[in-house]
Amino acid sequence: MTEITVPTLGESVSEATVGEWQVSEGDAVKKDDILVELETDKVSVEVRAEEDGVISKIVAQEGDTVEIGAKLAEMGEGGGASKASDDKPAKKSESKSDDSNGTSGGGDLIDAKVPVMGESVAEGQVGQWLVQPGDAVEQDQALLEIETDKVAVEVPSPAAGVLEEQLVSEGDTVTPDQVIGKIREGASASGGSASKSDSAPKEAASSASSSGDTKAMPSANRVAAENNLDLSKVEGTGKDGRVTKGDALKAVQSGGAAPSSSSSASSSSSKPRETGPREERVKMTRLRQTIARRLKDAQNTAAMLTTYNEADMSAIMSLRKEIQDDFVAKHGVKLGFMSFFVKACVAALKDVPAVNAEIDGTDIIYKNYYDMGVAVGTDRGLVVPVVRDADDLSLAGIEKSIMNLGKRARDGKLGIEDMQGASFTISNGGVYGSLLSSPILNAPQSGILGMHKIQERPVAINGEVKIRPMMYLALSYDHRIVDGKEAVTFLVRVKESLENPQRLLLDI
Repeated sequence: MTEITVPTLGESVSEATVGEWQVSEGDAVKKDDILVELETDKVSVEVRAEEDGVISKIVAQEGDTVEIGAKLAEMGEGGGASKASDDKPAKKSESKSDDSNGTSGGGDLIDAKVPVMGESVAEGQVGQWLVQPGDAVEQDQALLEIETDKVAVEVPSPAAGVLEEQLVSEGDTVTPDQVIGKIREGASASGGSASKSDSAPKEAASSASSSGDTKAMPSANRVAAENNLDLSKVEGTGKDGRVTKGDALKAVQSGGAAPSSSSSASSSSSKPRETGPREERVKMTRLRQTIARRLKDAQNTAAMLTTYNEADMSAIMSLRKEIQDDFVAKHGVKLGFMSFFVKACVAALKDVPAVNAEIDGTDIIYKNYYDMGVAVGTDRGLVVPVVRDADDLSLAGIEKSIMNLGKRARDGKLGIEDMQGASFTISNGGVYGSLLSSPILNAPQSGILGMHKIQERPVAINGEVKIRPMMYLALSYDHRIVDGKEAVTFLVRVKESLENPQRLLLDI
């Protein structure tokens, strides 16, 4: 039997929604056939068959929220897969009855391993074990929780059976693919009947919640206990609606302490209000919910500050007008403003490397590459595809890359690889008429540049008032890593390159 699982979904994407299944239980499939589509806040991901076989069981249903590594379906070999899967329950039942005296007569020992904990996350700290040696567990049941600097991750049981051995303790540091325990496949818990032992982990899991029937991770319970937080009032974003440590911390930051009797009346006012006759209530799309959450997280996490400047666009506008026809004839694409901005930002990033870095725990990661995220508005929301190695591209190469990415974004054809790994982002609100704004960081990046509308304004030049096409520039940056001097220097470098585009050609 082969498990069909959720693949890696992209940078900072930990979960997805199951879309429409293209196959049904009992269907024969060939290698690379599309089985199901997963929808994330950024892109849609197709899950394909890795080999020929028969779909014996579909585990995740349409609309379910699934995490990376979660089982979507089971696939057997050849035409006999369905029959084999039908026979499995009987065989396991026989095994349990034969081994009712203990675990020694069970199946093979299977390693429970630490899953991938997210891009650039190399280690985590073991939290509370949810089951103990001798406890019966179900396949994919959470064994323990691992806390990283970014997320809390559950380690699922690789098979149904009994937890034979715990190899790590609370507080230990672990890495991806490390073995943390042993599961005796098909065994029943010692000292009791199978039905009793099967219920033990469920009871343990339910007892881990500090708020009635609320499902919560152990770390969330600790946060709740330390801050007098009522978890029943907290909306969980984890698997099966479980409250995570991040959910609990957000509730604490927003003042979500356990309500007293005097405030019970006011708490009812937080419920969604009734929609009036001239109103329409529409559920936020998953993309919009995630955009809202990530933007708010960026504001809560980073010490975000914005500095402003302006650039005289006369030189670039004159250059574009002069060479546009020849440029199009040679390269088949128009020379826009964005390629100049990308080149100007690359030059500035080389001078001020802190803006091209990110914070990872207590470390700073300086990036010696220049992958530029370019914000693109679509009908589904804002996406940020990446122009790779922008420092090696010509103006024509950048324009072609942006045009291709923009078209694929609007057509919904961007892949995971198109969306992850940017070191800096440029957002052009000017295309919508914005005169000035303060862009929000695209975490974990430490800088984002906002372009704006080009508007003719009177400016003083050599003691005289002139009318010039001016553009306001805004650099939002993480003050934890970028000092004010560095931010101002970066923006001045961008301004100088835009006002004197020959600097870009001469690399000065």
